[in-house]
Amino acid sequence: MSKLTADWKAYLIDLDGTLYHGSRMILGADRLISDLHAAGIPYLFVTNNSSRTPAEVAAHLQQMGIPADEEHVCTSAVAAAQYIAEQYPGSKVAPIGENGLLEALREAGIEHDEQDPHVVVQGIDRSFTYEKLTKAARMIASGAHYVLTNPDLQLPSQDGLMPGAGTIAAAIKAASGVEPVVIGKPSGILMKFAIDRLGLHNEEVAVIGDNMLTDMSAGVNAGCGTILVLTGVTTEQNLEQYVASTGIQPDAICRDLDEVRKLVCGKII
Repeated sequence: MSKLTADWKAYLIDLDGTLYHGSRMILGADRLISDLHAAGIPYLFVTNNSSRTPAEVAAHLQQMGIPADEEHVCTSAVAAAQYIAEQYPGSKVAPIGENGLLEALREAGIEHDEQDPHVVVQGIDRSFTYEKLTKAARMIASGAHYVLTNPDLQLPSQDGLMPGAGTIAAAIKAASGVEPVVIGKPSGILMKFAIDRLGLHNEEVAVIGDNMLTDMSAGVNAGCGTILVLTGVTTEQNLEQYVASTGIQPDAICRDLDEVRKLVCGKII
């Protein structure tokens, strides 16, 4: 395991697969967050999930016994709303998504237009239909900008994997012929949003996550440090395969969250 880089002052922490699986906390998640808080080390929860608001994400963590408040949560939906407000000021959008995305757009003061929008913004939508696909493809092909909250092809659920926002996006891309601007990991846009929230430089921040394709790639793309924890997608068995396929060697590799806690808090607590 690599030694903690002295320049790391804060941490961007993935959620599903890193701190929990579905509704079950991963061993040591509560201790990690409690110790970061006690040591006064800044951190944010950074998630590609666009279906929940920050308050709902915090409540989900609290229900599992992980200390959390909404001010510590950065979602791809909130980052997408800010991106649209900054890149296309005054634009009206046609949203395809759930409460987390709709609330983020509302809080950003972005108006809806389901007929002739400037932007189509899409996240996970578990009520997605052929009609929605047709409308989205036509609006984008006619010139509307296409913004995607996150490219995840699959989502874990209690009953197994289910299609994610990226799967819906694959259909829209095929039908419209247009590639979206991707906000969530592995894109650097969500990471920049979170780093700006911390008020730090990218080299002062490290990403903690379980997924080489999203978390570690996002950290590298954003110029951050990377701490891989083998609690989710990446395991001891498939680690070499992921290193070979991504070309990424994380700065630190931890078997569990107690190793992460020792790495980031050990010299302080």
